Amino acid sequence: MSNAGKSVIAAGLCRIFSDDGYKTVPFKSQNMALNSYVTKEGLEMGRAQVMQAECARTEASVLMNPILLKPTSDMGSQVIVNGRSVGNMKAMEYFRNKKNFVKDIMEAYDKLAAVNDIIVVEGAGSPVELNLKKDDIINMGLAKLLDATVLLVGDIDRGGVFAQLLGTLDLLEEEERKRVKGLIVNKFRGDSRLFEDGVKILEERGKTTVLGVVPYMQVKLDDEDSLSERFANREAKAFDIAVIRPAHISNYTDFDTFEQTEGISLRYVSHPYELGDPDIIILPGTKNTIDDLRKIKKDGMAEVIKNKAASGTCIFGICGGYQMLGRKISDPYGTESGGSEEGLGLLPVDTVLEDEKILTEYSGKITGAGGVLEGIGNCSIEGYEIHTGSTRPYEELCEFTSGGTGYCRGNVYGTYIHGFFDKKEICVSVLESVARQRRKKINTASISDYNIFKERQYDILAKGLRESLDMDRIYEIMGLSNGKE
Repeated sequence: MSNAGKSVIAAGLCRIFSDDGYKTVPFKSQNMALNSYVTKEGLEMGRAQVMQAECARTEASVLMNPILLKPTSDMGSQVIVNGRSVGNMKAMEYFRNKKNFVKDIMEAYDKLAAVNDIIVVEGAGSPVELNLKKDDIINMGLAKLLDATVLLVGDIDRGGVFAQLLGTLDLLEEEERKRVKGLIVNKFRGDSRLFEDGVKILEERGKTTVLGVVPYMQVKLDDEDSLSERFANREAKAFDIAVIRPAHISNYTDFDTFEQTEGISLRYVSHPYELGDPDIIILPGTKNTIDDLRKIKKDGMAEVIKNKAASGTCIFGICGGYQMLGRKISDPYGTESGGSEEGLGLLPVDTVLEDEKILTEYSGKITGAGGVLEGIGNCSIEGYEIHTGSTRPYEELCEFTSGGTGYCRGNVYGTYIHGFFDKKEICVSVLESVARQRRKKINTASISDYNIFKERQYDILAKGLRESLDMDRIYEIMGLSNGKE
């Protein structure tokens, strides 16, 4: 099922295989997620496969995620093939046409297979969604196309792991069932010896091997989609960062770097009563800026944000959140939902959504930062842009990030740059500057560049998996030795 931990298990295996000397890459034929990334070629792919590529110590490529679906509404998504948008489709239209993408999937896979030792292929959701199995291109249908063996992952933390694993095996067709070479019980809390009888039951009834009982690990990794467990955090600590959570939130991994220290809370809030008195309020990216702007205005969140800005709270917008901070957003071409909407009026800028999406890596600097963040001026930034909007000031305004990518006024800051906080210098400076203004003490000694932090998390994940999985058996299933000579 979704959120059983497939992405994390796949990532950990990528790191283990890489550690053991195998040239390894991840692969997910179709990914539905709003967390995306721009490659060096200016192509868009899902962040989960980027994270897995980092685990495998290889450069991210759209070959690892040839199809990306970015939901724009409850009924439709933007369809991205080989890193470029081919337009928006309603769910029914996509399902009628998805078989046409098999050629793209197989070409991407074959290119990866030609130059790598191991490809770790991740499915999506459940492999036995019976109403969706026709023309399946991501689960057992893909396994058949690739002639791949399969490991089935179940989540014991939520309960019902026997129903998950044995029920899935029962619903597989016989040919599919033969591909399943092992079961993994994921997210076990406590002493795994207490589940020894459970392992026997799974092996007897499932007629296959349990390859391991993986503990619930406190690793902090980029999340794939809106099922993120991060959204459940409600505790406001001494230093509190509140991220507004719109319905179509995207690229919220921009803020994961703040989770490096225990003294800081990073909360995602959907309603005004949840906001409290945070030290920083962040408006993140969104795949449907105008609809989400209308929603936060209707719910009263917009008015609360404006009041907080007036009282001196640091307000920070990225991408769609930056657009919301302006005077007006117009969508004359129907790129998202069409029409126009007045923004929060906290920055004197107007945005026009355009047909052509900007997909580019960014290397620049903070050119001007007044107010509470004055101390971060001239810091260099590396990140990327993913947006359709063109944002221009309508009065003289302090440029925040170079190249016209962002502006600021007083304690309100906006930028198009994803990954803005990833460098230690910027992350620490932002936290310490706001802490001084709020007359709070904060310990930033444990914060490092986010890339360094992620590498530590990948190694922790790999160590946990190696200790809990039967890696000898997994290598045997693949017909390889445990460690390349």
